[in-house]
Amino acid sequence: MLMQPTLIVILGPTGVGKTEISLQLAQYLQSPIISADSRQIYKELKIGTAAPSAEQLSTVKHYFIGSHSILENFSAGQFEQEVLSLLEEHFISNNIGLMVGGSMLYIDAVCKGLDNIPTVDATTRNYWKKIFENQGLEFIQQELKKLDPVYYQQVDLNNHKRILHALEICSMTGEPFSVLRTGEHKKRFFNIIKIGLNRPRQELYARINERVDQMMEDGLFEEAKQFYVYRNLNPLNTVGYKEIFDYMDGKITLEQAVEKIKQNTRHYAKRQLTWFNHDKDIEWFHPDEKEEITRFIQNRLSQLQKNEH
Repeated sequence: MLMQPTLIVILGPTGVGKTEISLQLAQYLQSPIISADSRQIYKELKIGTAAPSAEQLSTVKHYFIGSHSILENFSAGQFEQEVLSLLEEHFISNNIGLMVGGSMLYIDAVCKGLDNIPTVDATTRNYWKKIFENQGLEFIQQELKKLDPVYYQQVDLNNHKRILHALEICSMTGEPFSVLRTGEHKKRFFNIIKIGLNRPRQELYARINERVDQMMEDGLFEEAKQFYVYRNLNPLNTVGYKEIFDYMDGKITLEQAVEKIKQNTRHYAKRQLTWFNHDKDIEWFHPDEKEEITRFIQNRLSQLQKNEH
């Protein structure tokens, strides 16, 4: 047995194939799965978030899948606290934990800790809120590009709340948000092994396109329609839902909405990879390299054990 517990993190872009391999690893490691997906947390959103099926959930115990409602506010900071207390409990009986997902901020929150970003005052918040209401998304995107070109490359440019938050911090502190975000890593009470999954771009994009078609067949339109009244809530400001809302508002055709979902999902995958590529602790594999991944984990665990003696 390892003296110090170890958290194994499986990460990668959307649609790469994390679910299948994580189920196999969970059984091999005899560990439940902690999901680091900021949308699969919501119990109402099953199809559009590609949440694991009931069958998959019955195979291995999962945490943070359908655990919260879209009506609740849930942040990366809360995720950090809840996962850390869960791990403390888990490591009493099992020295290995498994976390799987693609939400960059959630993974960083657990592995590195979130930075102490100052609280935004009401004046600054209202100032940027008015600018967004009057000038629109494209304008605030350009403002962010001027004030913080680094974060501009990393952020989901369709997520106006993230952009506004960065602009608020920039104007309050006079510092780029990205500078404040790259603070000291918090010391964790466990080792961390990070495994990245990726595929050649064309292969990944083809999988994304197929998955969107499958979601539509599985009833994504009906799911989105059901939550149209909640469209202004942050959980629904998500690829797959907002494009269907645009169709429902008569802005685009259904065919265009489906194409836009594919396009925006591909863009999101690209942003995820840009973010992950900054992290030199990640060891990358193709999802088909199951034996190599298992061997890598075994070797790293042995190495960690030796280092402790």
